[in-house]
Amino acid sequence: MGLFLPNRYHKTIFDINYNSLKEEGIKCIIFDLDNTLGLISHKNCPEESKKLIKELQKDFIVVICSNNTTKRLKPYLEELGIEGVSWSLKPSIKGLIQIRKKYHLKKDEMCMIGDQIVTDVLSGNRYHIKTILVDPLGKKDLKITGFNRIIENRIVKKYQKRGIFERGKYYE
Repeated sequence: MGLFLPNRYHKTIFDINYNSLKEEGIKCIIFDLDNTLGLISHKNCPEESKKLIKELQKDFIVVICSNNTTKRLKPYLEELGIEGVSWSLKPSIKGLIQIRKKYHLKKDEMCMIGDQIVTDVLSGNRYHIKTILVDPLGKKDLKITGFNRIIENRIVKKYQKRGIFERGKYYE
């Protein structure tokens, strides 16, 4: 069960204390795309997310790691001037390995941020990097994500019964 538990939990990417991540030695922030940086319906990066990424680039390597297609990811990468991994197959650690090798990082210098426990958190925890869960920006998901949410809800209920994790109770 521990593989599904994020190190931190925040409402959105805008509520994260990035200074504390920097102080902890994090050099690379890896964002999920859909329902983390923008809604599935957004073709381009929302202005608020764009401003945050530009600010974070002053202190961090910022990368997107998405299970979505290259075509879906490309407009975000071009707008933000960052790199990314499409078809990462999370919860596989394949994309995280690519990022680590490309930027010559240590695992304790990496942080995965996303809205799904069974993809984003699980892949980060399997790779032994810091994980931050955020609530999904929207209710609309891809079909496969709908299945993932069913599994996620069962995991959250088990955690909640044990007093370990509860939706809406955010922690640093």
